[in-house]
Amino acid sequence: MIFGKNINRYYLKYLHYILLGIIALLLVDIYQLKFPEIVRDVIDGVHEGWLTMDELRSFLKQILIIALIMFVGRFLWRFALFGNGVRIEADLRERMFAHMEGLSQRYFQENKTGALMALFTNDLQTIRRAFGAGTLMLVDALFLGTLAFRKMFLINKTLTFISLIPLVIIAICGVILGRHMRKKFSEMQKAFANLSDFTQESFSGIAVIKAFVKEAKELMAFRKINKENRDKNISFVKTAVLLQVLISLFINSVVVLIMGYGGYLVFKKTLSIGMLTEFISYFSSVIWPMMAIGNLINLRSQGTASLKRIDKLLNEPYEIADPEDAVSFEIKGEIEFRDFSFSYPDGQRALEGISFKIEAGESLGIIGRTGCGKTTIADVLLRIHNIEEEKVFIDGVDLMKIKFRDLREAIGYVPQDNFLFSDTIANNINFSKETLDMDEVITAAKLADVHDNIIEFPDQYDSVLGERGTTVSGGQKQRIAIARALIKDAQILIMDDSVSAVDTNTEKTILENLRRVRKGKTTILIAHRISTVQSMDKIALLDEGRLIGFGTHDELLETCPEYRKMVELQMLEDEIGGTRNE
Repeated sequence: MIFGKNINRYYLKYLHYILLGIIALLLVDIYQLKFPEIVRDVIDGVHEGWLTMDELRSFLKQILIIALIMFVGRFLWRFALFGNGVRIEADLRERMFAHMEGLSQRYFQENKTGALMALFTNDLQTIRRAFGAGTLMLVDALFLGTLAFRKMFLINKTLTFISLIPLVIIAICGVILGRHMRKKFSEMQKAFANLSDFTQESFSGIAVIKAFVKEAKELMAFRKINKENRDKNISFVKTAVLLQVLISLFINSVVVLIMGYGGYLVFKKTLSIGMLTEFISYFSSVIWPMMAIGNLINLRSQGTASLKRIDKLLNEPYEIADPEDAVSFEIKGEIEFRDFSFSYPDGQRALEGISFKIEAGESLGIIGRTGCGKTTIADVLLRIHNIEEEKVFIDGVDLMKIKFRDLREAIGYVPQDNFLFSDTIANNINFSKETLDMDEVITAAKLADVHDNIIEFPDQYDSVLGERGTTVSGGQKQRIAIARALIKDAQILIMDDSVSAVDTNTEKTILENLRRVRKGKTTILIAHRISTVQSMDKIALLDEGRLIGFGTHDELLETCPEYRKMVELQMLEDEIGGTRNE
């Protein structure tokens, strides 16, 4: 059993299961110790010649009753204690998942996926064993061991003191090796996390590995990490086995002493053969609690190490949280930046002195070279990061004072990486909705100009996409992501470089559909091509985190030399492309 701030609540929550399991376990232990008494009477009865058939039948009847009670009791404690471990594991996993959903993007950038998955697999399994098997071992070590030693003491004090020798040695070994095992287990879990992360990353990038013919290189790297994981596991197992071997050695040594000294007492007629057999049976019952002490030290060392890693996750504070004076209102879509600057946690400057305003219902195109801060503006509006107060406003209200869930509910978003879930196309498009309406799904797909592609698939909208949408092309993935945002019909729509993978005619169709269905609602389109944003109500040109141009397409042609140069270069590229196509 283990204790900590994030685990103690389960002792109270599942107290009824714990009590049921302990009571059933105690019942089994009590009746288990009645067997040696019956065996003693049978042996002495046969040896001394007083055992009759009626008495033998009576003994057999008692054995059957005890066996039935132990059968029921063992079922109950397994259901209660082992089941309790599973319940706590599931409950804790749900808490961990819910907590992770509230953590900032920074946390997931700093912690690899494989390491996080190790928390949800190996570490939680260790917690389950600590609660299930750990409780069993603790109760048996305390109760069964104490009760058996008491009965042994009543038979012969000297033999009992001899039997106590291994307990003292086991306790000393446990203290010394327990601390060492915790360290070894932490190293083992870290090695597993590294292995899990490397495997996950390699499978996610398998197309790149194959394209560059680097299978052998990846295999060599995997072997190195796998060897480290193997070595850490072997190192931990060596320590655990050493503890078990020492315990077995001490126990077996004591068995030899008991047999030798007990035989001498039988020879001197101080003990009967039945009493010696009874004593050995009790000591056999004590062997499990003694072994349980070693296992308990092992389990507790593992559980403590795993709980420490899980505590680190659950104690991670939420960076994005509503202030006490946060407000909730119906967002219309007016957006204003006032001399806004932003740096990432690593100190990298992303935006510098940005100021612009668009009215509710207007469309804004944001263009600029790669790394100029376009995506950062989208992240800021989605409240992915905490920002300085009184710098960004939605409908005249400070962005930092708006409840972030209300803010995100009012925004439809098409991310730059167009992430899709391993689910049906219909469910991917319908992600923002609670119920599935196929008419709405098909309408959104048509607006994104992907309906014709979908109906060509064998299962059409019921087609299940591969992990991250790998079973569809880049352009199809982009358009499914657009459909997912459009079906939300949010007051603000942000599309981050969302038509870069489609051809010119498809882009034109999507943009025309956007102008038609998004009339009266705010739309922000981040792009690289002038042709994508030139019909927007306003265009913002960024360069190295600064706003160097803001206005309509015609206004920027007159007032912004950089914008005019971009238009001329793209026109030249289109002409060259057209000539080559001819």
